[in-house]
Amino acid sequence: MFMNFEKGQLYHIYNQGNNRQKIFFERDNYLFFLQKIRTYILPYADVFAWCLMPNHFHLMVLVNEVELGDDSSGSAILSGGAILSGGATQSRTPTTTAVTGTLNKSLGIMLASYTRAIQKQENFTGSLFRQKTKAECISCTNGVTPSFYTSEGITRINTKNPELQYPQICFNYIHQNPVKAGLVQNAVDWEYSLARDYAALRAGNLVNRKLARDYIVFE
Repeated sequence: MFMNFEKGQLYHIYNQGNNRQKIFFERDNYLFFLQKIRTYILPYADVFAWCLMPNHFHLMVLVNEVELGDDSSGSAILSGGAILSGGATQSRTPTTTAVTGTLNKSLGIMLASYTRAIQKQENFTGSLFRQKTKAECISCTNGVTPSFYTSEGITRINTKNPELQYPQICFNYIHQNPVKAGLVQNAVDWEYSLARDYAALRAGNLVNRKLARDYIVFE
């Protein structure tokens, strides 16, 4: 699994169950996966959106580091935050984690580790996720995303049509997934996404709300 990440860019990361099979079978599975995000993603990126669906997941992250090396203590600094767990709030006090290497590798380890746990739980072998995890840059100025356009040799953000501001579209799309799937009537009713946190209905702080304001509108 290789994805080309660039420091300072926003990415939409997603994958689904192999053959669209379920990847979350009970509530503890969702919470366990969030712990994996905290361990393997936060050292490299700030999370602006996430949504865990029964057979797939979405993440929207701002990459801060593509690669991490050992510090003097042999650990990388993780400015951790709370994850939802029965609505309880955990401290955002910085901690340390032994994660080193690249964001690509860390994502692979995260999914492999989660897969092993589910294989044991469900007593099966084989792939849990599709082979390729997707990571689309939603802030790159390379003409791939609709947030930008080139005029007279200059790349500009597309302000002519606010509906084409892809980071905002992606943010809204991620949190509307449960509604479109008919699982809930309102995005904030789905426990396993950041919609409830942005609506101040839950005190989790896996998201960097202050930084997210620079990129998206959520109030």
